[in-house]
Amino acid sequence: MDDLILKCVDLHKKLGKKEILKGISIELYSGDILGFIGPNGAGKTTTIKLILGLQSITKGNVIINGYDIEKNFKKAIEKVGAIVENPDLYMYMSGYENLKLIQNMYKGIDNKRIEEVIKLVGLENRINDKVSKYSLGMRQRLGIAQAIIHKPNLLILDEPTNGLDPEGIKEMRDLLKYLSKKEGMGILISSHNLAELESFCNKVCIIKNGEILETNNISDLKKASTKGAYTIETDNSKKVEEIIKKQVEIIDNNSVKVYAKKEEIPEIIRYLVENDILIYSVKEESISLEDAFLKKTGGNVID
Repeated sequence: MDDLILKCVDLHKKLGKKEILKGISIELYSGDILGFIGPNGAGKTTTIKLILGLQSITKGNVIINGYDIEKNFKKAIEKVGAIVENPDLYMYMSGYENLKLIQNMYKGIDNKRIEEVIKLVGLENRINDKVSKYSLGMRQRLGIAQAIIHKPNLLILDEPTNGLDPEGIKEMRDLLKYLSKKEGMGILISSHNLAELESFCNKVCIIKNGEILETNNISDLKKASTKGAYTIETDNSKKVEEIIKKQVEIIDNNSVKVYAKKEEIPEIIRYLVENDILIYSVKEESISLEDAFLKKTGGNVID
């Protein structure tokens, strides 16, 4: 089994009388990219701040690499890299000079490691330019370089693709997939861009009103949301509806949606053919992460 890197146990957070978080529990293993999603105000950023020790915990525990964030902050945070909102960069300095500043904050980080992260994030050709001349995507990549310079095994990112163009998003996606697979990092990423999360996360955690609704593999979440739906292309939708006892939804004159278990589909097809109904195709319904999210949250959009 992969190593357990992050464990949040029954996290609660109150601001005055208002309860922001109501028992958040999360587990993140090495090599996982966990998408942390929910409507605005659901508690995503608050959860991240509790994990990083940026806010006090009302109740519950955050365990990172076996250390409690409140009881042993220094050890817990030792192998954590993070970008919350925007990376902290000095615009009047070069990218290399920014990394040198971060290098001085850690022991044992030599210039070879700086060169490694520069190459890793693809900034070799622009690292000596002033950050003020960087595109937003380049600044985000420099921020990632800062966050991983000390070789963390946990990377936490809050909205890392905000404002990026398609090329910048692809570069970010490829980098995070590399870090999880080749470096074995566990990555927790909060984002509103569900289509992007679907392309590189293997797991998703849905939060609403300060509570976790579900944590699951993306494929399993999407499959559960379809409720075993199959679209059958036929010559007579009405007749299919009449003779099949399963739940059937007519899409149009030549297509129906049948809700059934996968192992039941061959028998259904055989029965339709025996009743002189022509079958042209059978396709298992597939939905997007965004559709699955909307079903799970009752229509709450992420905006």
